[in-house]
Amino acid sequence: MKTIHVDTITENIKEMCIEANYYLSGDMREALKQAKECEKNPLGTQILSQLEENLAIAGEKQIPICQDTGMAVVFVTMGQEVRIEGGSLAEAIHEGVRKGYTEGYLRKSVVKDPFYRENTKDNTPAVIHYDIVPGEEFKITVAPKGFGSENMSCVFMLKPADGIEGAKEAILTAVREAGPNACPPVVVGVGIGGTFEKAALMAKQALTREAGKHSDIPYVKEMEEEMLQKINELGIGPAGLGGTVTALAVNINTYATHIAGLPLAVNMCCHVNRHVSRNL
Repeated sequence: MKTIHVDTITENIKEMCIEANYYLSGDMREALKQAKECEKNPLGTQILSQLEENLAIAGEKQIPICQDTGMAVVFVTMGQEVRIEGGSLAEAIHEGVRKGYTEGYLRKSVVKDPFYRENTKDNTPAVIHYDIVPGEEFKITVAPKGFGSENMSCVFMLKPADGIEGAKEAILTAVREAGPNACPPVVVGVGIGGTFEKAALMAKQALTREAGKHSDIPYVKEMEEEMLQKINELGIGPAGLGGTVTALAVNINTYATHIAGLPLAVNMCCHVNRHVSRNL
């Protein structure tokens, strides 16, 4: 049985919060580079160049890529043969977020209550999702989520008769209505199936998949490619000022669902699409 002390988890979470906010992940850096090569609108190309310059400055000076350093979303994949010692796993994660946002001088954006909005002053609590699997695996993904794009996300409770074409139209509708507000170019995470909350969770998880890596399901892969093309044909463009690159990737996750339903969720993220993973 593998044993992991909570202090190890806290330290890694701290480091990952800072890393995710200071540096663009390799897959998103490559996606942005390709976008610049594909963009046909001169203004769009200029904006993409400015985004690249911003990334270089953030990395060099070790400051956040964006002023909105997000609410910390943490995915934990934990093997059944893993034992956590020294305290609570959840508290270790929250403490890591607290240290990361304090020591990394990241903006604290979390309020204690959705209506009585007193700031917690350390960006806790995090939003934590657990997946229990066989074996001794222990993987953490930290995905700080900014709310410019989060606010543009939505869930559609489609009818089974709407089918694939209805699902495609729902995705396009979400991106079209978001327009410039999701800070394009965006990554579009989509969850289809399950229940109301399962679809939303899958959409969030889809954002952490490596950009350019498609689903293993053939029809889903085709759908991802088609949606990316159609979204980029909307003409929203970088910063919403027009262009041929509105999205950098479309990632779709699916799951079994009820005979009477077809839930679909769209969770968008700006070009930063922060995500860092570590195996402990």
